[in-house]
Amino acid sequence: MAHVCFTLQVDPGKLDAYRAAHAAVWPEMLSALHATGWRNYRLFLRPDGLLVGTLETDDFAAAQEAMARTEVNARWQAAMAEFFPVLGELRPDEGMLVLDQIFHLEEQLTLRD
Repeated sequence: MAHVCFTLQVDPGKLDAYRAAHAAVWPEMLSALHATGWRNYRLFLRPDGLLVGTLETDDFAAAQEAMARTEVNARWQAAMAEFFPVLGELRPDEGMLVLDQIFHLEEQLTLRD
């Protein structure tokens, strides 16, 4: 299983609206994420708009591609675009900066034993 962490930058002037949108994610979007392999998906938002997302999936590229093929994802990305002006023409799901994992406690404990 892959553990993925990514960042995006939300427009600091629109944080309340962004929070509100995620307090009531469309049911069909939730179903699509689940069906395409996005598990334990979480978003964290810093007061300056730094957004950090984490998720688990069997294959992140495949999960992204499967979501990109859904109709609801196209609508959701269009609705979310206003929150990410720094991305220009990129959709938010195309502008994620995926971070490299450099430490995992359980993995190192296993290697030590």
